[in-house]
Amino acid sequence: MNDYIMAFLIGGSICVIGQILMDKTKLTPGRILVTFVTSGVILGALNIYDIVIKYGKAGASVPLPGFGYTLAKSVMKEVDSVGFLGVFTGGIKGTAGGVSAAIVFGYIMAIIFNSKTKGN
Repeated sequence: MNDYIMAFLIGGSICVIGQILMDKTKLTPGRILVTFVTSGVILGALNIYDIVIKYGKAGASVPLPGFGYTLAKSVMKEVDSVGFLGVFTGGIKGTAGGVSAAIVFGYIMAIIFNSKTKGN
């Protein structure tokens, strides 16, 4: 039960930060997205996000900073195993499963539901 509470607290905190950024700044959603992914990369490269993942589990790995963290860790692992070429292949290998799942499930939802643009 403690894992669920920690995932909720960590994931919720990330969402609260995003909401505050949307409400209190003039940052566009795209810039906030990039900020979250970049912060995950930086914190992952510095091994700080490892601690957040340890306690927050899915609450830390599913949101956008978790994606950046996965990119950073995958690149570092690939560079250690194949050298400089890992800079280009590590992120792709590390995140391919998640990106593929998002595409497949998004496509399935588009088929099942009548999707519309926001203006309609």
